[in-house]
Amino acid sequence: MSIKQPITEALKSAITASGMSIKALERETGVSRQSMMHFMRGTRTLRLDIADKLAAFFKLNVGPATTKSAPKRKGN
Repeated sequence: MSIKQPITEALKSAITASGMSIKALERETGVSRQSMMHFMRGTRTLRLDIADKLAAFFKLNVGPATTKSAPKRKGN
């Protein structure tokens, strides 16, 4: 079973690995520098729509988490 990385960590890793400046990322994605800088420092989180923009830009595949099925109840 593979352990999935939280979306925030995947985004931070993608931003860092891109080697792009925050200013260039702002230009390419439309996400403000302030939002990205606060996110990268860990002082603020990203709104979901902003995380979606960044995930799409970096082509991150974010799928549903796999969970164990709840046990079936008797009589159903």
